Amino acid sequence: MRKTVAISRPVALYARISSDQTGEGLGVARQLEDCRRLAAERGWVVFDEYVDNDISAFKDKPRPGFERMLRDIEEGRIGAVVAYHQDRLTRRPIEFEQFAEVCQQHGVDQLVTVTSDIGFGNDNGMLIARLTAAVAANESARKSARIRRKVQQNVQLGLPNGGSNRPFGYEMDRMTVRESEAEIIRTVASRFIQGESLRALALWLNEQQVPTSGKAASWHSAALRQILTSGRIAGLREHHGEIAGKAAWEAIITVEQREQILHVAASRKRSGRRAPRRYLLSGMLRCGRCQHVLYSAARKTRNGGEERRYVCVSGPDHGGCGRITVAARPVEEWLTEAALYRLNTPQAEAVLTGQNQVASVRSELTAQLDRAQTRLAELAEMFGSEEITRAEYLAARPVAEKRAQEATRRLNDLAGQDTLEALIGQGAVLASHWETLTLDRQHAIIRAVLTAASIGPGLPGRNGFTPERIVPDWAF
Repeated sequence: MRKTVAISRPVALYARISSDQTGEGLGVARQLEDCRRLAAERGWVVFDEYVDNDISAFKDKPRPGFERMLRDIEEGRIGAVVAYHQDRLTRRPIEFEQFAEVCQQHGVDQLVTVTSDIGFGNDNGMLIARLTAAVAANESARKSARIRRKVQQNVQLGLPNGGSNRPFGYEMDRMTVRESEAEIIRTVASRFIQGESLRALALWLNEQQVPTSGKAASWHSAALRQILTSGRIAGLREHHGEIAGKAAWEAIITVEQREQILHVAASRKRSGRRAPRRYLLSGMLRCGRCQHVLYSAARKTRNGGEERRYVCVSGPDHGGCGRITVAARPVEEWLTEAALYRLNTPQAEAVLTGQNQVASVRSELTAQLDRAQTRLAELAEMFGSEEITRAEYLAARPVAEKRAQEATRRLNDLAGQDTLEALIGQGAVLASHWETLTLDRQHAIIRAVLTAASIGPGLPGRNGFTPERIVPDWAF
């Protein structure tokens, strides 16, 4: 039985676990139970409990609980430290030496664990503690090496890594598609490509009460962006943010669709548009006098309401003539009706024929990209199994990378050219539920049909809006 040492000040209880797969903190809870029991058996008063859950003590990462305990030691509040085991405190020899020095400088004489007592002033005790720290560091290093090798093998085979969070669209094995969620991903991906914002889509998911696969109670734009832009849903294995090759799991969307998503996301990032859309025809109307873009603007009415308008703005920042103003609602209604009619014309069918040719080119480019990525994965596997030398690997890899980059570039050039393909033949259907669509989606549909429209001045003797003022420039 170990001898109980009298301590004049309260003690600190410290618990840590490197990986908490469930997120429930059960590992540190068990450690704290044993530490509390040990302190109670010795009659010690506990000053505070310090916990670092799901944080490694081998990697140089911040540990809030450990750092807070050090501050309390430096301020003279603690007389001893109680931990489940020395390696819970630290697995780095240099950090243990720094910890021991802080303790000795501020009157903390020992580290007490469930299995042993370490006196900082005892040479033999410190020798054992230093050996224990060195062994713990070596074990952590070997474990890290095994994990890295396993991850590398998973990458080469296109297999997923572990994790407690289930990817949306897949079962817990991270391989099997959950079709109910996969269908939601396909719908959201299609609507994003057609012009809807992430914010609008997140709101729609919440309105439909679609549950997330993680801990979040509701959908947010950032989480939705991460899913849509990931290689996972396109059946691609990612490693450190780069595509490493084909994945072993089934894809939910095509590689082609993912390239379109990335193109749309990059375009929106460059444009910097973030505010929710309030005007259906923003960016599509021109002044009939000077051909400058009409800007959306609102003015207060006499009864305290608000009237939305499109106006030509003069001045150095805009450069328009300032002589055209039109009420937003009648223009939007007229062009909406005309655009939906346009979708059911022979001209639209002709456009679809041309876009089917684009789809054929895109399909071939997607196949080229797939072959190049497969080749990159094969080269990595052959190098890893020592079938080829490093020199052979370095010579072959740039060729496959160049093919993949060229196919990706050409796919990006084609991205967005078949937005109309998803709308053609649906004009009558769209008209029946037009008001249920989000403003972003309505805008995307009209933009697919209408290049721009000029708004002329009001006609003499005619008050209010007249359709003759609109001169549309149809896309087909």
